Amino acid sequence: MKLDQRQGDSAVQQLRWQNLDWSTKAYVKDSSLELQPSTWVDLLELPNPYSFHQALLLCQISQDEWVAWIPDHGEAVLHTSLFCL
Repeated sequence: MKLDQRQGDSAVQQLRWQNLDWSTKAYVKDSSLELQPSTWVDLLELPNPYSFHQALLLCQISQDEWVAWIPDHGEAVLHTSLFCL
């Protein structure tokens, strides 16, 4: 039996690409991104140490602010710089 090293190399390359998936996250600071109500977003800062790390967008109240529901915290007004998709 002979080991095909080319197949191993491609598997390593695939793993490298998978590890870079975090860099493709769409951050809200992108002006071309359209946020919608009922979208879950990742919080960059937690409102308290016991709250969930995601928030559900409820409604937009200004260009840069949303009312959101955060599990284990409740409703909060979030600036778009505090979360990412």
